[in-house]
Amino acid sequence: MGLLDGKTALVFGLANERSIAWGITQAFHAQGARIGLSYAGEVLERRVRPLAASIGCTFVEACDVTRDEDILQVAQRAQETFGQVDILVHAIAFAGRDELNGPYYNTSRAGFRTAMDISVFSFTALARAFQPLLRPGGALLTLTYYGAEKVSPHYNVMGVAKAALEASVRYLAYDFGPQGVRVNAVSAGPIRTLAAAGVSGFKTMYRRFAELAPLHQNITIEDVGNTAVYLCSDLAAKTTGEVIYVDSGYNILGMTEPVEETSTEKPEQ
Repeated sequence: MGLLDGKTALVFGLANERSIAWGITQAFHAQGARIGLSYAGEVLERRVRPLAASIGCTFVEACDVTRDEDILQVAQRAQETFGQVDILVHAIAFAGRDELNGPYYNTSRAGFRTAMDISVFSFTALARAFQPLLRPGGALLTLTYYGAEKVSPHYNVMGVAKAALEASVRYLAYDFGPQGVRVNAVSAGPIRTLAAAGVSGFKTMYRRFAELAPLHQNITIEDVGNTAVYLCSDLAAKTTGEVIYVDSGYNILGMTEPVEETSTEKPEQ
């Protein structure tokens, strides 16, 4: 038996096969969950539908999370299809590319508003819309990053947004507690996703990460998926309001040692 047998899980924010959302979806499917998927806009549909078909998922809905009417429409469709929902995953974040370069103080008002709306408020909006459908013992899960807690160069407004998202996790955990629904976040180390490609200097950070992290290993979408299974299963029945790190231990470091460069040149004779 799978850890999620008999549970229905909706995953919002799937973009392609490299998405963290896809790692979570695959892990949920492997553990017996019935899956529903949502994506943002027609551009992503051609990538998402083949992935859904590969796991036998027939609930595939577009949703613009900046529009309450879209969210409510998906919630209505979920109620018609599944009746109730056990798990809701929010894997949605966005900031304009211009906001992820240079100093944070250059963040535009419009860019700040967009990042907060899509990356933060959408989680609260989804929680509100699906609250009547969530079974006791269910779970809400979102994705954050260490840039919420410490400065990550060029992460800028997304770091501020993730800090607000983590605060939202705690407040939602308090609100949903009497309903028997848990709310948590996974903070993953750098992963080569579509979203990460927009962060200036990401390739260098990704390359150095495994050298600096205590486990000396990069993070995969499968790693995040496995932790998501735990947090959304009965194994984590008494865990709520938490940020769980999946980052090879990087978050425990106060300071890193300089990485010695290895040279292939022969010494002079």
